[in-house]
Amino acid sequence: MKGPRPPRGRKRAVRNAPIAGAGFSRAGGLERLLILIVVAIVIGVTVGVVLPRMSPRVGQLTGEYRAVGNAAETLETLRIVERPHSHKTYDRDAFGYQKTDDDGDGCTIREDVLARDLTDITHTGVGECKVRTGTLKDPYTGTIIHFVRGVKTSAKVQIDHVVALSDAWKSGASAWDSTKLYRYGNDSYNMLAVDGPANEDKGDASAAYWLPPNIDFHCDYVARQIGVKAKYKLSVTSSEKQAMLKVLHGCPGEAVPRH
Repeated sequence: MKGPRPPRGRKRAVRNAPIAGAGFSRAGGLERLLILIVVAIVIGVTVGVVLPRMSPRVGQLTGEYRAVGNAAETLETLRIVERPHSHKTYDRDAFGYQKTDDDGDGCTIREDVLARDLTDITHTGVGECKVRTGTLKDPYTGTIIHFVRGVKTSAKVQIDHVVALSDAWKSGASAWDSTKLYRYGNDSYNMLAVDGPANEDKGDASAAYWLPPNIDFHCDYVARQIGVKAKYKLSVTSSEKQAMLKVLHGCPGEAVPRH
Protein backbone atom coordinates (compact mmCIF):
# COMPACT_ATOMS: atom_id res chain seq x y z
CA MET A 1 0.00 0.00 0.00
CA LYS A 2 1.41 3.36 -1.09
CA GLY A 3 1.67 6.14 1.38
CA PRO A 4 0.32 9.65 0.80
CA ARG A 5 2.22 11.83 -1.66
CA PRO A 6 3.92 14.94 -0.26
CA PRO A 7 2.13 18.17 -0.96
CA ARG A 8 3.04 19.70 -4.32
CA GLY A 9 3.82 23.08 -2.84
CA ARG A 10 6.40 21.64 -0.46
CA LYS A 11 8.15 19.78 -3.30
CA ARG A 12 8.36 22.95 -5.38
CA ALA A 13 9.71 24.85 -2.39
CA VAL A 14 12.52 22.32 -1.96
CA ARG A 15 13.38 22.44 -5.67
CA ASN A 16 13.54 26.23 -5.72
CA ALA A 17 15.50 26.66 -2.47
CA PRO A 18 18.89 28.33 -2.95
CA ILE A 19 21.97 26.12 -2.75
CA ALA A 20 23.69 26.54 0.60
CA GLY A 21 26.79 28.74 0.30
CA ALA A 22 26.04 29.98 -3.25
CA GLY A 23 25.97 33.62 -2.14
CA PHE A 24 29.21 33.14 -0.24
CA SER A 25 30.87 31.65 -3.33
CA ARG A 26 29.87 34.59 -5.47
CA ALA A 27 31.21 37.01 -2.84
CA GLY A 28 34.41 34.99 -2.53
CA GLY A 29 34.88 35.10 -6.29
CA LEU A 30 34.53 38.86 -6.31
CA GLU A 31 37.06 39.18 -3.51
CA ARG A 32 39.53 37.00 -5.40
CA LEU A 33 39.06 39.11 -8.50
CA LEU A 34 39.76 42.30 -6.55
CA ILE A 35 42.85 40.71 -5.00
CA LEU A 36 44.14 39.74 -8.45
CA ILE A 37 43.61 43.31 -9.68
CA VAL A 38 45.53 44.73 -6.70
CA VAL A 39 48.36 42.22 -7.26
CA ALA A 40 48.54 43.19 -10.94
CA ILE A 41 48.78 46.88 -10.01
CA VAL A 42 51.54 46.17 -7.49
CA ILE A 43 53.46 44.15 -10.05
CA GLY A 44 53.07 46.95 -12.60
CA VAL A 45 54.38 49.55 -10.18
CA THR A 46 57.29 47.29 -9.25
CA VAL A 47 58.22 46.77 -12.88
CA GLY A 48 58.00 50.49 -13.60
CA VAL A 49 59.88 51.71 -10.54
CA VAL A 50 62.13 48.99 -9.17
CA LEU A 51 63.41 47.37 -12.35
CA PRO A 52 64.86 50.59 -13.83
CA ARG A 53 66.83 51.03 -10.61
CA MET A 54 68.11 47.46 -10.74
CA SER A 55 68.91 47.45 -14.42
CA PRO A 56 70.35 50.47 -16.24
CA ARG A 57 69.26 48.87 -19.50
CA VAL A 58 65.63 48.90 -18.40
CA GLY A 59 66.01 52.53 -17.32
CA GLN A 60 67.34 53.43 -20.75
CA LEU A 61 64.48 51.68 -22.50
CA THR A 62 61.90 53.47 -20.36
CA GLY A 63 63.57 56.85 -20.98
CA GLU A 64 64.43 57.36 -17.32
CA TYR A 65 68.01 58.36 -18.21
CA ARG A 66 67.11 60.81 -20.96
CA ALA A 67 67.15 64.55 -20.34
CA VAL A 68 67.22 67.76 -22.31
CA GLY A 69 68.53 71.21 -21.51
CA ASN A 70 71.80 72.99 -20.86
CA ALA A 71 72.73 70.93 -17.79
CA ALA A 72 72.10 67.65 -19.62
CA GLU A 73 74.12 68.84 -22.61
CA THR A 74 76.99 69.89 -20.35
CA LEU A 75 76.89 66.51 -18.63
CA GLU A 76 77.49 64.85 -22.00
CA THR A 77 80.82 66.68 -22.31
CA LEU A 78 82.21 65.11 -19.11
CA ARG A 79 84.55 62.13 -19.30
CA ILE A 80 83.36 58.86 -17.83
CA VAL A 81 85.96 57.15 -15.67
CA GLU A 82 84.69 53.99 -14.00
CA ARG A 83 87.67 53.56 -11.68
CA PRO A 84 88.76 57.02 -10.59
CA HIS A 85 92.02 57.77 -8.80
CA SER A 86 92.59 56.00 -5.50
CA HIS A 87 91.37 57.74 -2.36
CA LYS A 88 94.40 56.51 -0.39
CA THR A 89 96.55 59.54 -1.25
CA TYR A 90 93.79 62.08 -0.57
CA ASP A 91 94.72 64.96 1.72
CA ARG A 92 91.97 67.48 2.52
CA ASP A 93 94.51 70.06 3.66
CA ALA A 94 95.99 70.08 0.15
CA PHE A 95 92.96 72.14 -0.95
CA GLY A 96 93.77 74.94 1.51
CA TYR A 97 90.18 75.56 2.53
CA GLN A 98 89.85 79.00 4.19
CA LYS A 99 93.54 79.76 3.61
CA THR A 100 93.07 82.24 0.76
CA ASP A 101 91.34 85.61 0.34
CA ASP A 102 90.98 86.18 -3.40
CA ASP A 103 88.65 89.18 -3.07
CA GLY A 104 90.94 90.86 -0.53
CA ASP A 105 88.17 91.73 1.94
CA GLY A 106 90.00 90.16 4.86
CA CYS A 107 87.31 87.47 5.27
CA THR A 108 87.68 83.72 4.90
CA ILE A 109 85.58 82.00 2.26
CA ARG A 110 83.31 80.60 5.00
CA GLU A 111 82.37 84.11 6.12
CA ASP A 112 81.84 85.20 2.51
CA VAL A 113 79.46 82.30 1.84
CA LEU A 114 77.57 82.85 5.10
CA ALA A 115 77.12 86.53 4.19
CA ARG A 116 75.93 85.52 0.71
CA ASP A 117 73.49 82.75 1.66
CA LEU A 118 72.05 83.98 4.99
CA THR A 119 69.60 86.83 5.43
CA ASP A 120 69.11 89.29 8.29
CA ILE A 121 72.77 88.91 9.19
CA THR A 122 74.63 90.73 11.92
CA HIS A 123 78.39 90.82 12.41
CA THR A 124 80.55 90.39 15.47
CA GLY A 125 81.45 94.09 15.38
CA VAL A 126 81.59 97.24 13.27
CA GLY A 127 83.82 96.64 10.28
CA GLU A 128 84.08 92.94 11.16
CA CYS A 129 83.43 90.29 8.52
CA LYS A 130 82.55 87.46 10.88
CA VAL A 131 78.82 86.69 10.77
CA ARG A 132 77.36 86.63 14.28
CA THR A 133 73.72 85.77 13.51
CA GLY A 134 71.56 85.20 10.48
CA THR A 135 68.73 83.19 8.95
CA LEU A 136 69.26 80.38 6.45
CA LYS A 137 66.58 78.87 4.25
CA ASP A 138 68.41 75.60 3.96
CA PRO A 139 68.38 74.22 0.41
CA TYR A 140 69.17 70.64 1.50
CA THR A 141 66.28 70.19 3.94
CA GLY A 142 63.94 73.03 3.04
CA THR A 143 63.86 74.19 6.67
CA ILE A 144 64.61 77.57 8.27
CA ILE A 145 67.73 77.64 10.44
CA HIS A 146 68.54 80.48 12.81
CA PHE A 147 72.31 80.73 12.91
CA VAL A 148 74.15 81.96 16.01
CA ARG A 149 77.93 81.95 16.14
CA GLY A 150 79.32 79.97 19.04
CA VAL A 151 81.39 76.97 20.01
CA LYS A 152 78.28 74.81 20.37
CA THR A 153 76.10 76.46 17.70
CA SER A 154 78.22 77.39 14.68
CA ALA A 155 78.21 73.81 13.30
CA LYS A 156 74.45 74.05 12.90
CA VAL A 157 75.22 75.73 9.57
CA GLN A 158 78.11 74.33 7.57
CA ILE A 159 79.67 75.20 4.23
CA ASP A 160 79.36 72.31 1.81
CA HIS A 161 81.57 71.76 -1.22
CA VAL A 162 78.80 70.65 -3.60
CA VAL A 163 81.28 68.42 -5.40
CA ALA A 164 83.14 67.16 -2.34
CA LEU A 165 86.90 67.67 -2.13
CA SER A 166 87.40 63.92 -1.90
CA ASP A 167 85.20 63.34 -4.95
CA ALA A 168 87.16 65.98 -6.87
CA TRP A 169 90.42 64.31 -5.85
CA LYS A 170 89.28 60.93 -7.19
CA SER A 171 87.92 62.40 -10.43
CA GLY A 172 90.91 64.44 -11.52
CA ALA A 173 92.19 66.82 -8.82
CA SER A 174 94.90 64.40 -7.68
CA ALA A 175 96.95 65.54 -10.69
CA TRP A 176 96.67 69.30 -9.97
CA ASP A 177 99.31 71.60 -8.60
CA SER A 178 98.82 73.40 -5.29
CA THR A 179 97.63 76.61 -6.96
CA LYS A 180 94.71 74.87 -8.67
CA LEU A 181 93.93 72.82 -5.59
CA TYR A 182 93.68 76.02 -3.52
CA ARG A 183 91.51 77.66 -6.16
CA TYR A 184 89.11 74.73 -6.12
CA GLY A 185 89.06 74.48 -2.33
CA ASN A 186 88.03 78.13 -2.02
CA ASP A 187 85.76 78.56 -5.03
CA SER A 188 82.40 79.91 -3.84
CA TYR A 189 80.76 78.55 -7.01
CA ASN A 190 81.18 75.10 -5.47
CA MET A 191 79.93 76.09 -2.01
CA LEU A 192 76.59 76.40 -0.25
CA ALA A 193 75.69 77.21 3.35
CA VAL A 194 73.59 74.24 4.46
CA ASP A 195 72.18 72.31 7.38
CA GLY A 196 75.09 70.80 9.34
CA PRO A 197 73.62 67.31 9.93
CA ALA A 198 72.57 67.01 6.27
CA ASN A 199 76.08 67.95 5.16
CA GLU A 200 77.57 65.36 7.49
CA ASP A 201 75.13 62.75 6.20
CA LYS A 202 76.29 63.47 2.63
CA GLY A 203 79.98 63.11 3.45
CA ASP A 204 81.93 62.84 0.20
CA ALA A 205 79.19 61.00 -1.71
CA SER A 206 78.50 61.74 -5.36
CA ALA A 207 75.00 62.06 -6.84
CA ALA A 208 75.01 58.29 -7.38
CA TYR A 209 74.80 57.75 -3.62
CA TRP A 210 73.31 60.89 -2.09
CA LEU A 211 70.82 63.61 -2.95
CA PRO A 212 69.42 66.30 -0.60
CA PRO A 213 66.37 65.30 1.46
CA ASN A 214 64.61 68.30 -0.09
CA ILE A 215 63.37 66.84 -3.39
CA ASP A 216 62.58 70.30 -4.74
CA PHE A 217 66.30 71.10 -4.72
CA HIS A 218 67.46 68.03 -6.65
CA CYS A 219 67.55 69.73 -10.05
CA ASP A 220 69.51 72.76 -8.78
CA TYR A 221 71.88 70.51 -6.86
CA VAL A 222 72.70 68.22 -9.78
CA ALA A 223 72.99 71.13 -12.22
CA ARG A 224 75.54 72.82 -9.94
CA GLN A 225 77.52 69.60 -9.58
CA ILE A 226 77.64 69.33 -13.36
CA GLY A 227 78.71 72.96 -13.61
CA VAL A 228 81.55 72.41 -11.13
CA LYS A 229 82.77 69.27 -12.85
CA ALA A 230 82.66 70.98 -16.24
CA LYS A 231 84.50 74.07 -14.92
CA TYR A 232 87.35 71.95 -13.56
CA LYS A 233 87.19 69.17 -16.18
CA LEU A 234 86.47 66.49 -13.60
CA SER A 235 85.16 63.07 -14.58
CA VAL A 236 82.00 61.17 -13.59
CA THR A 237 81.28 57.48 -13.25
CA SER A 238 78.53 55.88 -15.34
CA SER A 239 76.35 55.36 -12.25
CA GLU A 240 76.87 59.00 -11.27
CA LYS A 241 75.90 60.15 -14.75
CA GLN A 242 72.78 57.99 -14.75
CA ALA A 243 71.74 59.37 -11.36
CA MET A 244 72.16 62.90 -12.69
CA LEU A 245 70.20 62.16 -15.86
CA LYS A 246 67.42 60.60 -13.82
CA VAL A 247 67.08 63.85 -11.85
CA LEU A 248 67.31 66.08 -14.94
CA HIS A 249 64.68 63.93 -16.67
CA GLY A 250 62.17 65.50 -14.29
CA CYS A 251 63.22 69.09 -15.00
CA PRO A 252 63.57 69.63 -18.77
CA GLY A 253 65.56 72.71 -19.69
CA GLU A 254 67.51 72.89 -16.42
CA ALA A 255 70.59 75.09 -16.89
CA VAL A 256 73.99 75.02 -15.25
CA PRO A 257 74.23 77.90 -12.72
CA ARG A 258 76.30 80.89 -13.86
CA HIS A 259 77.40 81.99 -10.40
